Amino acid sequence: MATITAAMVKDLRERSGAGMMDCKKALAETGGDMQKAIDYLREKGIAKAAKKSGRVAAEGACAACVSADGKIGALVEINCETDFTASNSDFRALVKKVTEHIAKTNPADLDALNASKIEGKKTVADLVTEATATIGEKISVRRFVRYEGAKIVSYIHMGGKIGVLVALDGGSDELGKDIAMQIAASNPSAIDRASVDAAELEHEKEVLRKQALEEGKPEKIVDKMVEGRINKFYKEVCLVEQIFVKDTEKTVQDVLGKVKVLAFTRYQLGEGIEKKQSDFAAEVAAQLK
Repeated sequence: MATITAAMVKDLRERSGAGMMDCKKALAETGGDMQKAIDYLREKGIAKAAKKSGRVAAEGACAACVSADGKIGALVEINCETDFTASNSDFRALVKKVTEHIAKTNPADLDALNASKIEGKKTVADLVTEATATIGEKISVRRFVRYEGAKIVSYIHMGGKIGVLVALDGGSDELGKDIAMQIAASNPSAIDRASVDAAELEHEKEVLRKQALEEGKPEKIVDKMVEGRINKFYKEVCLVEQIFVKDTEKTVQDVLGKVKVLAFTRYQLGEGIEKKQSDFAAEVAAQLK
């Protein structure tokens, strides 16, 4: 049987909004599996949809670079170990250099990026290794995306905690910035209903169906209830159906008009990375022994 720790209960509480005892029970029932525990709470009607922010964030920065003509853009996440290093001028210079290199050279993937020559001298991997030695912390390029050929707009929130890159088929710079900020704030997972991930949709339908049955609803009307609730789900995850954050009387589609969103990427710093938890006082006490 999996050991359920206080940290696991705390994490589930933060992600689900459910009570401590409900979270503890959910984790016990699901063998400590966080995602299954969230589904369990939702099926019981105890929790809302899981927050997409995921686990504890690693440090570092998300950064973007868009060409002067707005036709090429890159977004990257580079990680380090502490927030102190994340604000270090050497680290920020490295992030800027790598982001601009991605925009300029269009590497196929992370392996190609790390092997590529930067400024015609050393590889990106060498540059990162040197920065690791100089700064004294492990540094790694985690992920990147590059768009070309459309109207590219970027938005960086809170100094690099969230980064967004969006491609539009037209529109003004102001509209592009508004859409990028919308994506940063509301975290959609798809542009429209047609682009919702099939597995994500089926998972949501299954959770909603079990939720309705738990509520005691007759099975013959459950499917209709699920259909109605899926429409609400679409309004949360589809960008064009979301309420526009700057004017709640409008949807994003209202704001876009005839302009279409071709693609977007949203990075949240450290999303999905487990950060080692440490007790600083205990570490100091251990050093004094």
